[in-house]
Parts: sequence; C-alpha cells; structure tokens
Amino acid sequence: MKTTPLTEAPLSPRWTFVVQLRQGTTLTAEAVYGRVEHLVSGQAALFTSLEEVRAFMARVVAKLQDEPP
Repeated sequence: MKTTPLTEAPLSPRWTFVVQLRQGTTLTAEAVYGRVEHLVSGQAALFTSLEEVRAFMARVVAKLQDEPP
C-alpha cells in the first residue's frame, strides 16, 4: 500500500470519521467508551478501546481502497 505524505494528502469526506465519547469516559487506550461512524457510508460501531476504533477505521478504509472514488 502506497502512503501519501501528510502535507500532500487531500482531506476528502470519503475519509471522514466521527468519534463520539460516552459522557464520563476516561481517556485511556484500554478503557475508552463511545461510538465511531464513517460519515459517507453511515457504517458505525460501538467501542470500548482505542484498538476497536482503529480496527473499525482500518476495515472501512480497506473497503474504500477497493472502490472507485
């Protein structure tokens, strides 16, 4: 997979995610609670760790790379 330098990467809505934290959640990698949503597709998931957020984003991005813009 080719990566684009951050200074050249466009900020496309296709790559936009919203992360919503549950009220009162602590901000630790192992115990953070909330919801993540990919804005363009509407796919969403609840999470209980930063690893779950990362995994969800990775799955969505992998699908996007297989589709034409």
